[in-house]
Formats: sequence, structure tokens, C-alpha cells
Amino acid sequence: MEKKTETQGVSTPLSHREGQGVGLLNRFLKQTTFTSVEDYNKNLEFIVPENFNFAYDVMDAWAEMAPEKLALLWTNDQGEEIRATYAQLKEQSDQAASYLQSLGIGKNDPVMLILKRRYEWWVVMLALCKIGAIVIPATHMLTKHDIVYRNTRASIKAIICVDDPYVVSQIQAAMPESPSVTQYITITDHGKPIPEGFRDYQKEVLLAPKFQRPAFVNENDDTMIMYFTSGTSGEPKMVAHDYLYAMGHLTTGVFWHNLHEGSLHLTVADTGWGKAVWGKFYGQWFAGATVFVFDHEKFNADTLLRQMEKYHVTSFCAPPTIYRFMIREDLSKYDLSSLEYCCTAGEALNPAVFDKFYEKTGIRMMEGFGQTETTMTLGTFPWMTPKPGSMGIPNAQYDIDLLRADGTSCEDGEKGEIVVRVGDRKPIGLFKGYYRDEEKTREAWHDGIYHTGDMAWRDEDGYYWFEGRIDDVIKSSGYRIGPFEVESALMTHPAVVECAITGVPDDIRGMVVKATVVLGKEWKDKAGDDLVKELQQHVKKETAPYKYPRIVEFVDELPKTISGKIRRVEIRQKDAEK
Repeated sequence: MEKKTETQGVSTPLSHREGQGVGLLNRFLKQTTFTSVEDYNKNLEFIVPENFNFAYDVMDAWAEMAPEKLALLWTNDQGEEIRATYAQLKEQSDQAASYLQSLGIGKNDPVMLILKRRYEWWVVMLALCKIGAIVIPATHMLTKHDIVYRNTRASIKAIICVDDPYVVSQIQAAMPESPSVTQYITITDHGKPIPEGFRDYQKEVLLAPKFQRPAFVNENDDTMIMYFTSGTSGEPKMVAHDYLYAMGHLTTGVFWHNLHEGSLHLTVADTGWGKAVWGKFYGQWFAGATVFVFDHEKFNADTLLRQMEKYHVTSFCAPPTIYRFMIREDLSKYDLSSLEYCCTAGEALNPAVFDKFYEKTGIRMMEGFGQTETTMTLGTFPWMTPKPGSMGIPNAQYDIDLLRADGTSCEDGEKGEIVVRVGDRKPIGLFKGYYRDEEKTREAWHDGIYHTGDMAWRDEDGYYWFEGRIDDVIKSSGYRIGPFEVESALMTHPAVVECAITGVPDDIRGMVVKATVVLGKEWKDKAGDDLVKELQQHVKKETAPYKYPRIVEFVDELPKTISGKIRRVEIRQKDAEK
């Protein structure tokens, strides 16, 4: 029986169908506007150019079609502001590409960027694409060990970084153990001293000769970008993506974010995390939107909301953690009337957060799901009614299934692993493999199936609901308990800001459920046995009683990966040590 998904009859904005933007999209899609799930699933079809290059085929195309159109609006917590048109980004990325060439950087050379949210990240990303180099974005929180590991595993040739004292010191400490690295380049403010051993990007880029596009830059299956995954256990793996990865994000920006040429889009993400190219780069510029960047050192919900108000942000995407802090503010104090659309990804969305944000803003968050290894694989699209807490439906560019442990497909309502059926042709957006690690690649991708390692179930309308990582599932007294369902129940209690559910070994039950909880500031002095019992009773009322946490621990913060995901494995390890 064919599944039917409830629709709102919400069509994409008119500017998707008229004007310069649709002309660009027509180069890459057979159909550019969709009005229903059925329409999207049936008619999404990419037009794949030979030797596609995002910098030339999208950004430079915009610079030719609409040179004065605003591409990037950057500001920081010091009040500085940069507005760059598509023409200016072309000029600056050409200049940066020429400079990098002058340093001997070219096709297939791995270059690591540690630039926080500095404006130059966007310029250098485009420049490296233009010369066929491999870009490796990285977080500013890396230690010397992390940097040496990355330099060695990827044979990194150059590092371009901010002049942050911590970042510089860790790179300097890593130099003696990083023989592949020939260039260390820092981006600093004019007049500031350059760290020893580093080149001065700001000064030297201005001296670069006129850029000459290489005779040959790339083929579609060449490696364009690599990410070291911040996995919840073990050393990071290198996720290698080809040049069509950028095209895979067309659906992210144009359809999931529902962007158009009049959009001013803000995604909250550090540039060292894969979410940055999901929300601050590829898909947004396919749509011809303006990317808004707020460069700040420390997150504060009030400050972020003031920026959204000041600049009239129309489209917003952030992980649920950010929304959790936002809804604790008095949103009536901010003029968010320009806000049209909101999305969330990066971790599972608790329904309580969805409901509270909708109550306060009238905007329904549209959830999506994907991994560093993919683009958006599941999503809630404009022509759908979101279900609070659901990741949505499969993105038509992927063949998604749920599998049991024996490899057979799950029925509706049955929990299984989210997989991508690859078939004869790799979907646009799926990674090439784990660089220099055939064994890890075979573990995740074999017999024509890519295994995500994430658990979910599908309802009768075809919506998928996240359960957790396979390793995180708790088996207690014969029950299989997904951590997310218990976390969602706990999150509906006003005392809880964040929580993590893990299993603790138990002689009788095999495992029991443990909750590690971060309390709101007004609840911290109430931490104790009475509050533990209150939270336990609350969970029993919100979900099946057998799922309630028999152990509750209050903490000031949860352990997280550098990309902000909760490290349940670390909690389990600490409990095992105890």
C-alpha cells in the first residue's frame, strides 16, 4: 500500500521559479519547483555537468549574472561588518587562489583551515576549490596531538589559521612532528606581529599576481573536501567527498531551508564542523541567498537574538541545543518579524523544544538528518507538515531503508538501522569512503549498502523517528530502550536544560537506565533526592514506566564532541571506572 504523507500545500517561494535564480537552478535540476512529497519523490533529477566545480559553476556564475547581489553579510561581536557581493567574492577568491598557487599549493594538495568564523574562511574555501586543492576544515579546539594526527594521516601540505594564541601555540608545538607541512599561514589584523614561522596572509595575498585558471582543475570524482569525524569513540576517521558533494547540498539549501534570492540565512555552526557547509556555503549560494555570519567567541542566546533582530534575518538553522537556550529567553523582547523559516539538525530534536518555540514564535521547526558522510538524507520539506521530534522523510536523492540486525527490512513501527541502498551508482552527496582506511570503509559500506550506525523507526505516514546510535541502545530486563525517547521525556520537565541517557550494568536487569542532567540555573540549588524522585515520576508519566532512569546524576555540563554532540561513550567509561 502506498504511503501518504500529510501536506500543507505550501509551495516554494516565487523566486525559486522566476528570476536569475531559477536560471541557475535549471542548469542542475530537471525540475526546480515542487508542491508535494509525491512530486518531489517522482521528479527530483539532477543534471550533472562534466567536471563540475562549485566555485566556477555556481559562485562565478552568480558574479556574472548578478555582480552587485549581496552574497555574504559578516559581522562580529566587536561591531565590525563586511558586506561582500558575488562579484567581490569572485575577485577575492581569485586573488587568494593566485596567492596559494604562488606558495606551491595546487591540485590534490591537502590544506587544513582553522579559521573559526573569520571572513576569510569563505574566500579561502572558494580559492582552494578553484585550484583543485583538498580542503580540510578543522576546529580551533584541536590540541597538538590532534594536529599532528591530522597532519600525518592526511599528509597535510599547508595550514591556514587564525592568530588565536592557543591555536598558534598548538600548531607550533606540532611542527617538529609534521614533516609533510611546508606552509603555515596566519590571518591576523593589520599591524599585529606575525607568529614565528608563519606567513602573513593579509599582507602577502595583496601581492599575488593576476589569477590564471588552471587548464584542468578537477573531475567529478576527485576529492574536494575531507572532514575528520568527531566520532563518539576512537580516533577520528577521514571522510572524503568528491566535487559532486557540493551539488548534493543543493537540496539542503533550496528545498530543506526553503531559501530564495531574498533570503538572509543564518546557520549556527563553527567552520570546523561539517554543518558549516550544510548551512553557510553550498546550498545557500545555489539558491542565491545571502549568507549571514555572526563571528563570536562565546555563545549567548540574547546576543544572537539581538543580531537576528538588527539584521532582519529571514531564515535560521541551529542544533536543538541552541533552540533550548533561546526558548529560555523572553522572546517577546525581540523583533523577529522578519523571520520566515527555521530548521534544525545536528542532533535529535526533543518535541518539547519544538512545541515551546512554536508557542513563542508561531514558526514550526523543520528537522533534518544526515551525517558527515552524507548530505541531508532525511528531512521535513516545505510541502510537509512537521511532526514534532520526527526527522521527516527520505530525501529523494537517497534510497533510505531501515534494517534489522539480520539485514531484512523493518516494518512500520519497528526499530532498525538507517541505511542507504547505493546500488550501481553512488548517490550525489554520499562520501567516497574513509581516506586511507579501506577496512573502516568496508565496515560501514558493503554489499551495496552504507550503514549509518543510527537507529530509527518509521510511522505509517513515512516519517522517521530517531532512536540513537546502535551502541547507545540500552537493553534492560528484555526491553530495548533508545536513549532519545527517555531524553525527550526528561526535557519536558522545566528543570532540565540538557540530559544524556546511558545504560549502567546491573546484576538483575542486565542494564539500568541512567540520566545525566544539566539543570537550569534556577533549579541548581534544588538538586537532591527530592528532585531525583520528581524527575523519575515525570518520566513515568511521559513515557512507558519501564524506561524511567533508576540513576540520576546532576552535572554542570555534558561531555561533547568538538561538533557539539553528546559523548555518551565518555559517560559510560567514567561509570565503568567508578
